[in-house]
This record gives sequence, C-alpha cells and structure tokens, in this order.
Amino acid sequence: MSYTEYQYLIVDVVDRVATVTMNRPDKLNVANARLHTELSTIFDDLQRDADVDVVVLTGAGRAFSAGGDIDWMQEAVDDPESFEQTVSEAKRIIFSLLDLEKPIIAKVNGHAVGLGATLALFCDVIFAAESAKIGDPHVSVGFVAGDGGAVIWPQLIGYARAKEYLLTGDLIPASVAADIGLINHAVPSEALDERVNEFAGRLRNGATKAIRWSKISTNIGLKQLAHSIMDTSMAYESLSNRTADHAEAVAAFREGRTPKFQGK
Repeated sequence: MSYTEYQYLIVDVVDRVATVTMNRPDKLNVANARLHTELSTIFDDLQRDADVDVVVLTGAGRAFSAGGDIDWMQEAVDDPESFEQTVSEAKRIIFSLLDLEKPIIAKVNGHAVGLGATLALFCDVIFAAESAKIGDPHVSVGFVAGDGGAVIWPQLIGYARAKEYLLTGDLIPASVAADIGLINHAVPSEALDERVNEFAGRLRNGATKAIRWSKISTNIGLKQLAHSIMDTSMAYESLSNRTADHAEAVAAFREGRTPKFQGK
C-alpha cells in the first residue's frame, strides 16, 4: 500500500512493522486541519495493509505532539460551522484506533499534549522518554476535553485522578505517568528506540492472529464506552468552541499573554 498522499504523516514499513511519524517538527507536531484529516484515515489504511502486523506511532523532532494548532483554532472561532468537520474526524480518529486490529505502540519521544495525549493513550502499549510530559489541557484554552480524553483517562487511572488532570490541564512527567498507570513505561530518552524496537519485534514474531484477536476482545468494552461518550463529549466541545472564554484563550495564546476567563 502507498502512503504518498499523506503530507504530515510519514509511514515507513520495515519487516512488517509500520512506523507512523507525525511530521510537523517545527510546530511540535500540532494538528492543523490537514494533519487532523490524515489522522482520521491513517489507521483504516493500516488496517487494510496486508504487509503490516505491528504499528508504531511517534513524532518527528523533540515532541510527540503538542496538541492543536492555534491558528486552526482561530479559524474555528471565526467560522464555527467549520468545526463540524473536526467533530466528525475526531470521532473517526478514536474509532479507527480502537478498530485497528493490529497492535499499536506509542513511542512518546517528547511532550504529548491535548490531542497528542489522546493519540498516545489510545495506543495499546505506551513507551515514553523520561523527559516527556503528558497532559490534556483543553480547559486551558477554554475547550472541553471532548476528543477522547473523557473516555480514556478514567479507564487508565480512575475517575478521581482523571478529573484532577482533566479539570486543571496539568502536565504529568512520564515517570509519574508510568507510576500511576497512565502509560506503560518511562525510559531514558537514549534507550527509547531500542525498547520500542525490541517490543515491536516481539509482537511481530508472535502468534499474529492470537495477538490481534486478544486485542479485539480486550477493546470490546472500551469501544462500547467510546461509542456511548464521544457524540456527547464532542457536542460539548463544539459548544465550547463558541464560548467567549475559548475565544479569549486563543487570542491570549496568539498574543503571548495570560487569558482572562469570565466564565462565559
């Protein structure tokens, strides 16, 4: 299968392992409209690729993904109707990640924030560099954490901890994230590639059908949960896109100042 139509995703397939790299390193791999659209189709394409048994998701440069592009957010503030496409794609990203039968490993090479954290946490096994931080600061820009955070965080660390982090947007060092069960492993940066390659090779050389079907079985409850939550959580995120607080947060970010929220 060819992946040449992708602009911001690089896909390398070697020995039945596909490495997918988000490639906007100068922007810390934040999602703009094009990258968001590509993320909504890549996992379906990987599912159909008969030459792939294992997938690794990572970011180019010093970040995994720092979330959403602020200019793209401004476009949605100026044209709220355009957010309807974002809603549709956000659901497709989550559902296609969960529907991908092949095991997917997150190689969190740097900070994973907002959508970046969601992408990492919906992977099956998560390795992160010790220097990385993970968090979902949607609320920091006046947004509802609707694109998957409300689904996955409580399942990984429980509702009390999940709500603490989702309601504050605080970032968590990788070592702490591993200790509380948010991710699987925090490893020295220089050892990250080796650890991920070793684990990917173990899965590639395993009983492929048994591994895939075990993933499918394990994901049944999570898929049911995602389908029961995503419509509502994305509807609330769409509403928050129209609020004065979100517009203020986007403007403040662009102007390099602290937002002044009014609860509106």
